Amino acid sequence: MLITATRRVVNDSLARNSLLIMATTVVNGGLGYVYWMLAARAVAQPQVGTATALISAATAISMVANLGAGHMFIQRLPGSATDAWSRIVGGGLLAGCTVTAVLAGAGAVLVPMAAANFGFLDRPAGAAALVCAATAITATTLLDNVYVAHRSGHGMFVRNLVLALGKIIALAALLGAGPHSAGVVVLSWTLPTILVSAATVGLGLRRLRSGARLRLTGLGAELPHLRAALTGHHLINLTQAGPAALLPVLVTARLGPAANAHFYLAWMTASMLFMVSPAVASALYAERTNAVRVSLARAAAVVLSMVGAPATLLLLVGDRILALFSAGYAAEGGTLLRILVLAAIPDAVTNLAVAHWRSRGEFRLCRRLNGVRAVTCLSLTWLLLPGAGVTGAGIAWLTGQAMSALLVGAVAFALVSRQKASVL
Repeated sequence: MLITATRRVVNDSLARNSLLIMATTVVNGGLGYVYWMLAARAVAQPQVGTATALISAATAISMVANLGAGHMFIQRLPGSATDAWSRIVGGGLLAGCTVTAVLAGAGAVLVPMAAANFGFLDRPAGAAALVCAATAITATTLLDNVYVAHRSGHGMFVRNLVLALGKIIALAALLGAGPHSAGVVVLSWTLPTILVSAATVGLGLRRLRSGARLRLTGLGAELPHLRAALTGHHLINLTQAGPAALLPVLVTARLGPAANAHFYLAWMTASMLFMVSPAVASALYAERTNAVRVSLARAAAVVLSMVGAPATLLLLVGDRILALFSAGYAAEGGTLLRILVLAAIPDAVTNLAVAHWRSRGEFRLCRRLNGVRAVTCLSLTWLLLPGAGVTGAGIAWLTGQAMSALLVGAVAFALVSRQKASVL
């Protein structure tokens, strides 16, 4: 029976790549947990808060600036000739990283003007760290999407494993050699990301596509495709992933870096749940782009199998897990963590529905669903934080996810009713 099940997984690309995505999620979540535990135990809480605020700001900027090139890769790379493949990847990486660097530089100037708690960006070191971190995030995100486009989950798993281990090793080495500061945390987080991305470009892509060599010529031909990705895929991605990147930024702006440290570690602990449904949704979209028939029910079953056990564990002993960082993190973040775990269910409903309708070209519907979720989450977070503290961000997140999932149900019901009426 075990051999038969193994063969079915090997021969089923959705199951195979979903399991590899799950392994990637476990690696990122588990080793990320070790990384932040080490940082929380060795570095003062305000310094951890500053580092997480900068990384969160860099993530938010990358979300805005990557131009939707990742899903453009998924849509266009399968079946493309080698020269076109090289131009598509080269153009997408160059455009995404360039725009990210420019926006990060502008953010380093403008954000401290709007939020005094981001005053650390006024210093040259803070501004440079923001630019480097944001650009590194864009590069590694787009490279992951190249692997997703080719349904090569094993390649994405290996590079993320190396990256997660590299961050831990870099942090331990820097803590042993120098001061225990926010700068050490940011450097240990950013430098391995840059190095692994460079190694992927230099070595990994050639193994993925024989004869491929990134081209920076003929990029003018890519501009129409990037423009289409910007107005189509990017707005969907931005409204889907943007709130997750902005929540820690809003917590810092409203409550300060110390409160963000409590929020971020609870958020990071729950993030393994929020990684699953977007990853499976991307795999579903990639399967359908490669002309493979995959049902939404199968994708939902994959998500449930990945999320069920970890969610139950976090609901039961989440506060004890946070206590491994310190008693203060458990006291401040225990309730928040449970709320975030509950939000993973409606989050998965919306993400899979968006992937399904995106594969059918219903971009406007996808933007509206994600837009409702984004506006609700961010506006309620801003309103609730001063009175409810970091728990307010969790309540806002759960409310936004629930509203979007209910809207998915309403739209699906309307579409089914319309189909039945047309048959009659």
